[in-house]
Amino acid sequence: MSNEAACKRRNFLKQAASLGALAMLPATTIFASPLITNTNKDCDGFTFLFQGDSITDGNRTRDKDWNHVMGHGYQYIIASKLWYDFPSKGFHFFNRGISGNKVPDLAARWQTDTIDIQPNLLSILVGINDVDALMHGDKYFTAGQFEQDYRQLLQQTKQALPDTQLVIGEPFILPVGRIKERWDEYSAEMKQRRVIAKKLSKEFNAVFVEFQTAFDKALSKAPADYWIWDGIHPMPAGHELMAREWTKQVSRKLKFIR
Repeated sequence: MSNEAACKRRNFLKQAASLGALAMLPATTIFASPLITNTNKDCDGFTFLFQGDSITDGNRTRDKDWNHVMGHGYQYIIASKLWYDFPSKGFHFFNRGISGNKVPDLAARWQTDTIDIQPNLLSILVGINDVDALMHGDKYFTAGQFEQDYRQLLQQTKQALPDTQLVIGEPFILPVGRIKERWDEYSAEMKQRRVIAKKLSKEFNAVFVEFQTAFDKALSKAPADYWIWDGIHPMPAGHELMAREWTKQVSRKLKFIR
């Protein structure tokens, strides 16, 4: 199938899915929704999907309230900027992050929350909850198991969506709150997950976004709790840092989002 044909098929499926999802909504909601947009042969209707845990979830709503549907965090900042910069492109943005999720949780809902959406770009940020589970005594969540489960998830994605551009976020922490209290243990486990995430990004030709590196550099400007309030969840400035780093790294692959 040619790229143009694949694009047209993808857009048709998105339109059908959008119409089905909106059929039960009031007319005013349907007309206001940016889900239904015109696309063209250049595949302007590019779909971005953000997946992960609470950092991506951002207290998003699970309805069609467009004031909150993207959540409040880095993914919201990215979507807002790109929607503003390219109003004629008909971009689609989806947030399917769920608070508390680990890699097995993503796998359990992957068909519905990822494959069925058929994104052009899939951005994944996961890892801290896997480490947290291990730190609280669940021996399943070793670094080796993290790598095995994550690889299976990416293999499933590539098989179902071979043309989708993958983006893998580097899991991160800073020494604040309860994370600081067991810093050596958390730091050691998270370092292993970061190495694995980078390894998988190379294996699956994914863009690797070095969030931990960016946060570490930011410590020269302000202390850790300025960027991440509890060692895990970013402050507003931390989400802005993430959005900038994501855009910088992804724009090297997708030139049109500069």
